[in-house]
Amino acid sequence: MPSHTVFISIGSNLGDRLANCCKGIAALCADETVRLIARSPFYETEPVDYVDQAWFLNAAMQVSTRLSPEALLDRTQAVQRALGRAGGGVRFGPRVLDLDIIFFDRVVIESPRLILPHPRMHKRRFVLQPICDIDGSIVHPVLGRTVESLLNQLVEEGQSIRPCSFDC
Repeated sequence: MPSHTVFISIGSNLGDRLANCCKGIAALCADETVRLIARSPFYETEPVDYVDQAWFLNAAMQVSTRLSPEALLDRTQAVQRALGRAGGGVRFGPRVLDLDIIFFDRVVIESPRLILPHPRMHKRRFVLQPICDIDGSIVHPVLGRTVESLLNQLVEEGQSIRPCSFDC
């Protein structure tokens, strides 16, 4: 069974944001099915879409897995639930932990459960900057542009990010 290269965005803006993110990374990579290859630095990021909430702590990670996209989605959702994320709530609202699959190899999927690449990633500085820290040359399989070029086209207004010294 082949191994897949996957990029996952990590975020939290409730409770101990750093602990939530670090526990999420550790839980996702707790066995041989998901192996951490690289992780970006953490950033404090301005909320987008639903702005009446605390700033997020965000990062990205590159993992290797033999899981299918759907099985990896099940895994990320199980980790989020285990760390206290409840269903429902305000769309784009506060959350204990958010683990979003951004890229899964160069796979393009559009199903009721999963859209890959992530449908809003190209509009989100808090996703693009951490992925660029790992590898800015990744080409979006639908848009045909590198992650770095997508980041460079964004306007900064409403998407401030601040590097921080937090680490797991």
